[in-house]
Amino acid sequence: MDLVEGVGESSSPPRSFTGGFTGNNEIANDVYNRLLEVNNEEAVNNPEFREELEAHFTKLPASYALDINLDRVEDVLLHQKLLILAKDPENRPVFHVRFLENFLTRADGEEDQEDSTAGFAHGSDRNNETGFEPCSKLEDLNLDFRRSSLDKDKENLDGDSFTRQDDIHVPIHEVIFSAVDKPKLLSQLSALLSDIGLNIREAHVFSTTDGYSLDVFVVDGWPIQETEALHAAVEKAIAGSEGSWSGSSRSKSVMEGAPSVQASFVDTEIDIRFLQIGERIGSGSCGDLHRGVYVGQDVAVKILRSEALNKTLEDEFCHEVTILRKVNHSNVVRFIGACTTQPHMCIITEYMPGRSVFEYLQKHHHTLTLTKLVKFSIDVCRGMEYLHKNNIIHRDLKTANLLMDAHNVVKVADFGVARFQNQDGVMTAETGTYRWMAPEVINHEPYDQKADVFSFGIVLWELVTAKIPYENMTPLQAALGVRQGRRPDRPTNTHPKILELMEKCWATDPSVRPSFTEVKVELETFLQEIQGRNGN
Repeated sequence: MDLVEGVGESSSPPRSFTGGFTGNNEIANDVYNRLLEVNNEEAVNNPEFREELEAHFTKLPASYALDINLDRVEDVLLHQKLLILAKDPENRPVFHVRFLENFLTRADGEEDQEDSTAGFAHGSDRNNETGFEPCSKLEDLNLDFRRSSLDKDKENLDGDSFTRQDDIHVPIHEVIFSAVDKPKLLSQLSALLSDIGLNIREAHVFSTTDGYSLDVFVVDGWPIQETEALHAAVEKAIAGSEGSWSGSSRSKSVMEGAPSVQASFVDTEIDIRFLQIGERIGSGSCGDLHRGVYVGQDVAVKILRSEALNKTLEDEFCHEVTILRKVNHSNVVRFIGACTTQPHMCIITEYMPGRSVFEYLQKHHHTLTLTKLVKFSIDVCRGMEYLHKNNIIHRDLKTANLLMDAHNVVKVADFGVARFQNQDGVMTAETGTYRWMAPEVINHEPYDQKADVFSFGIVLWELVTAKIPYENMTPLQAALGVRQGRRPDRPTNTHPKILELMEKCWATDPSVRPSFTEVKVELETFLQEIQGRNGN
């Protein structure tokens, strides 16, 4: 098997894992026995092979074992090798490309499978028996996007549309990546494939217990079966990516290499001697959130873990401090100061005893009254209106980033990926959280402040339903669905005015979405009507 290695930068949303070899002993045994049956040289001659195989399954989630095609057990060895190669920073990301099969696509859109050499049990009976819902559901979500691409291919072949009697062979390829599992890795890899012109039919994504990823994409869009040119295209795309895929770059201080930024933070630097750290109230992939006391006042302290520091995280830290120190509004969390030198790098903000709106909705199973829903929404609009007037795009608006004070006043928080809008008024970098992300951001198209308005439409849906958007889908499935026009199911238990605003905000065309000022005015008028009817 031909392993193709490349160098670039990793970033992927944290993905959970459950179980491993212990819970899938039967499947792992089947793999081992099948390799012996086919006289696999490594299985037969390596006395440590069985132990290595068990270790491989142990560090991967249960879904990995469920996806294995026992007719292609050699693929497990390929996955092992990729994960081993990814441990060397010079290799990352390791990738492997191969031809899988041909689909015969007719003008009516029907497909017949031919020449299958698929290594994963895509949509297999085993998955159905166990109730496991594989990522092959992406095939259904991506159908319209894929067909539009095939229509273009047909036109390019003879300059005219095919008749219903004409057929086209569609080569299907598999691209496997392995790298350090970092925030936004899945997003970056899917964007890389899209830039090459590939359409994702399926995505099987796995995180290992030791911090690596194994991401398997089944794609179409490469017009021929041979893979040498596709290898080269992937390698070129990785080489053209910015940053470091290894995630290993580190500096002693967040300010190194940026003296001008360091100088501008002097007025926000806290005296660490007066900071008392209390209980941990939250945790993320790169740091922890603690309750604390600073110079006699209750505060929240976001502490970065020194072992997680890299250039990307340091840049985000700088951006967050830069933005926080410039904002001051009753519906934006108040910034108190920061420590910008290791090993105590942290950001201090006012303590919000009501915690996040997400927790308020999810953990306490609150169903908001219409009045409270509208008040919460107005608070968010006021905070976001202020940010937009100051040329700031939040880029990750969701209920988890909306905090509540002791009086249930909602404030916009977490500016880790927020940015000042550039002079052109548009941005292109994909960031945020898939379930709340606007389609133009997912598609890597230029976007502006209206991307935040789209996210607010999803927030409104959360406030109405107290549910997680697209809760029965993976984040990538949700993203592919949104790209094709999918939105959360319309709630039936809300006022038509709220439903109308929600749908305006999540319109596909950013130009028809209202501004936060417009939404705020509508909600304030609506609140007066509600209070008038209730005699308040």
